[in-house]
Amino acid sequence: MIKLIGTDGNRFYNFIVEKKKYILGRNQDADFCVAHKTVSRNHAILEFDDSEKAFYLSDNGRRNGTFINGEQIRNKTIFTSSDIIQFGQVEFKATDSDSTPNQGTVPITHNLSQIDAEKSVFLSINEALKPLPTKVTELPDVLPTMFEMAKILVLHEPKENMLERSLKLVSKVIPAERLAVLTHTDSGEVVTSALLLPSGKDPGTFNLSTTIINEILTEKNSILINPQEDDRFAKQESIIISEIKSAMAVPLFDDEKVLGILYVDTTNPLHRYNNDYLRLMATFGNLLASRLLNYELIYERQEMKVMEAELERAAQIQKNLLLQNAPAYPEYALHTFQEQCKMVGGDLFDIAELPDGRLLFLVADVSGKGMGASLLMSNILASFRILYDDKECDLVKAVKQISKQLVAYSRAEDFATLFIGTIDNKTHKLSYVNAGHNPPVLLRKSGEVTYLEPSGIMIGAFDFAEWTEDSLDMQNEDMLLVFTDGVVEADKYGELYGDERLEKLVKKMTEYAPKKVVDIVVKDVLDFVLDSPRSDDITMLALKRN
Repeated sequence: MIKLIGTDGNRFYNFIVEKKKYILGRNQDADFCVAHKTVSRNHAILEFDDSEKAFYLSDNGRRNGTFINGEQIRNKTIFTSSDIIQFGQVEFKATDSDSTPNQGTVPITHNLSQIDAEKSVFLSINEALKPLPTKVTELPDVLPTMFEMAKILVLHEPKENMLERSLKLVSKVIPAERLAVLTHTDSGEVVTSALLLPSGKDPGTFNLSTTIINEILTEKNSILINPQEDDRFAKQESIIISEIKSAMAVPLFDDEKVLGILYVDTTNPLHRYNNDYLRLMATFGNLLASRLLNYELIYERQEMKVMEAELERAAQIQKNLLLQNAPAYPEYALHTFQEQCKMVGGDLFDIAELPDGRLLFLVADVSGKGMGASLLMSNILASFRILYDDKECDLVKAVKQISKQLVAYSRAEDFATLFIGTIDNKTHKLSYVNAGHNPPVLLRKSGEVTYLEPSGIMIGAFDFAEWTEDSLDMQNEDMLLVFTDGVVEADKYGELYGDERLEKLVKKMTEYAPKKVVDIVVKDVLDFVLDSPRSDDITMLALKRN
């Protein structure tokens, strides 16, 4: 019989391979279940060939592969009790099965659970960061091992491999039967991320008490435990079973936080740990913590790249939702402009010719910024577009309907200001509803300016809100300029662009086409804010009767 011993960082595995056939995989029904994401559901087959009196391993052609002593196997391959076997990223050591404990999997938990922290020796992080005593640095292999550990800081390799190599380096200068790295999970648990057994013995279970864990994680102290020095510890069942003579645990501390715990213990009475060993291990812990922090930063950078890609995709979707080119409408010229201060935003505009021949246009500004505002903007735009097919398309009715939808299916702080209007090129009547929006500017040919004031509050705020429809006649060469508050509230270190500045500028452009008017206003706003940070989107729509 052969025994396979290994760990995936969360559980310890101990499987006995006898004279029959076994399936190993992530499947709960497998003979040997290894619950790790790199192990396939039916990953490999282990079997005994009675005619050849040998054990064989077969890979089921899985993506992450099966390896014997670092070599990936393609066909049925013999293995012995001296081999290292790897399924995906989970490594097992094959040994003879004499004195084998019960077969199965054992959760690796972390509590010498009944050890009293008050009887242990603590070393503060400030003490641990002090230079090592000369008598320690002159010990054989200490400095070379530290140099090797330092190299790990710049090597690119999977974190699991890095942790395993680190524990092997630590074992060169700190005698131990078990070495482990404990880290936090997303749920806040402390689990084993790497385990090394230099002696090849079964690790059993080991539990660091909650008091000790808290001391390490919150106080950032290293701890030295010599349980046999206290009669109470010597009588504890957990100590007797494990035969632990000495243990140490140090925080993996960097960037003002503890990333995990480095733990070692020994059952050899000749290897009793002291303060010098604790200082040495704390030094290794600091080096290891720097590498772990680097992995966190890499992960955050990858997450940021994913988020940026998602935002770019959302920005493209939002851009495609908006009208790309204003439709031609006899006797009228139109031009639109939008520039967002973030990748996605809450400003929207739309133009559509209705079934009865009128031209509908709207500009809206959703509360908030970023992704949330863009989702709300998309919802409002899609809802209005459904109503365009209504033969009558009553503006007040449409505004009420969209507002009720927002009230029913969004948060209280989710609302929008809106200006929606229609123009009839036969009668030249402009009808509109202003739902709490910045008053658009109507510039007459004479240079006279009229503001189209709100006829109700913003949409989505209250289910009892009411609006009224107003109208006016568009005369030859009259121009309507609709904009969001990103124009008049453009901020230059506390000073706003303002309505007066906009009105003064617009009055000079009675003879200009809508595109030129919009271009001039946008340039003037950007020249005003200079290098001050942008705080809002800018959206404009200009409509002029030719």
